[in-house]
Parts: sequence; structure tokens; C-alpha cells
Amino acid sequence: MELRHLEYFVAVAEEQNFTRAAARLHIVQSAVSAAVKSLERELDARLLDRNSKRVLLTEAGRALLPKARIALDAARDAADAVAEVRGGLRGTLRLGTLTSIRLIDLPALLGEFHRRHPGVQLQISVAPSGSQGHIEALTERRLDLALVSLPGPAPAGVTLLPLAGSTLDLVVPPDHPLAGRTGVDIGELAGLRFIDCPPGYGNRAIADRAFAAAHVPRHVTIEITDIFTTAEYVRAGLGIAFVPRFLLGTAHGLAVLPVTGADLHWPLSLATPADRPP
Repeated sequence: MELRHLEYFVAVAEEQNFTRAAARLHIVQSAVSAAVKSLERELDARLLDRNSKRVLLTEAGRALLPKARIALDAARDAADAVAEVRGGLRGTLRLGTLTSIRLIDLPALLGEFHRRHPGVQLQISVAPSGSQGHIEALTERRLDLALVSLPGPAPAGVTLLPLAGSTLDLVVPPDHPLAGRTGVDIGELAGLRFIDCPPGYGNRAIADRAFAAAHVPRHVTIEITDIFTTAEYVRAGLGIAFVPRFLLGTAHGLAVLPVTGADLHWPLSLATPADRPP
């Protein structure tokens, strides 16, 4: 069994398409197809269901995928260990990040990493499903590290290293009935229209958990994927929202209120697979 056969199989499984997998691997599609067919012959099992729209894993393919990722990781770790002994790290570091991080200077950190390890290629991605998407990518071996915002304990299979934190404050339009207040209890927010990120995003999970703990219903009427633009939606009169304090500079002209009776701490952590050294 050749490592490249496993690599091509993993690429097709993740892309669900031979053409996209070939483009990702920078090889011709026929080579990908031939490698997967060779792997299926060697294992005496069909790994993929092929149709005109997308490629799906068979039961055998689903069983092989996590093992193939582990094998590829082990081979990469072995090559990295030899490279380090010879005087420099090589390979690829796949990092998941968030859309708006102002608590750390990520470009400066990555620039310093690049100066120390110029032989390492950096691949940075943002998950469309937020922090939860990064956790899934880590456990499926599609990422090596990820910056996430998750309340509570670390998910199974993941280690969280706390980096920084903030607090979610309530932001309302200047003509809102709450605008003249110096603070508000979470119980007073029942039934109001909220703007928030979709489920899976850290700030959404923090707010949902706080309302559930207080036994207060919450109504989210608009979901957005970039927390940096939240204040613009509030300014347009579309609802109220929670915004981390490090982004309150975007809330110029709006009323900002601290919320009592709730844990609205926004943590920023570095997530790594628990079964691999970072």
C-alpha cells in the first residue's frame, strides 16, 4: 500500500469530487482515479460510490478514512523529525482561524514563525461553520491547529490552550428602550430580536448557553457569519446583538450595556488534537 494512494483517496473523500481532488493535489485526474482503483484492488473492497455530481464513501471507505489520515500524519511526523535533526522543520502547517481576532496579532505571530521556520508552508483557513467546524476538522485530521472560541470544557479528542479572553456586551440602537440604561439583567431580554452568528460559532454558543442557564428564551431573527459587521446590522435597526468588547470600536453611535445574571465570557484558545504533539 503506497502512501500516495492513501493521500489521493483522502483528497477525493474530502472534496467529494475527483476533479477538485486532482486540482488540490496538482496532478491530472486520471492519476487520481488510477491510484484509487489500485487501492480498491489491493484492499479487495469498493471505497467510493461514484456518480456525475459527487463521490460518496462506501462503508469500507468510511472505515478506511480515519486510518488513512493517521497513516499520513505518522509519515509526515517521521519526515519532520528527520528534518529537525538536520537543522530545520519542513512540511505544511494547516491552521484554522476565526474571521475577527483582535486579541492577538495573528499576522505578526505567523510572520515570526515563518522567519524561524522558513521551510514550513503555512495553510490558513476560516471554517464556514465557525469554531465547531474547526474542531471537526481537527478530529478528522484536516487541520493541525485551530484558533477557536468555545465555552466550557474541551471537546473529546481536543486539547485547548487558553490564549486570551473578552466579554460579550449588549449593543442596541440609540433609540431603543434599553439605550439609556447603565446595564441590563439577562431576564429582561426575553423575546427581543437578536442578531447573531449561526450555531457552531463561539459567540453564539456562549450566548445560547447563558440564556439556557438563566431559563430565558431568546429569539434570533438574523444570522450573520462575520461578527465584525454585527454593529452595522444593529445600526440599521434590525435587532440587538452581543459584541465582544475588543470589537466595540465598531459600535460607534450605538448604546453598549453590560449584562448581569449571565456568564458571557468570550474565550480565545488554541485547539490541538489530543493524541498528537502540537
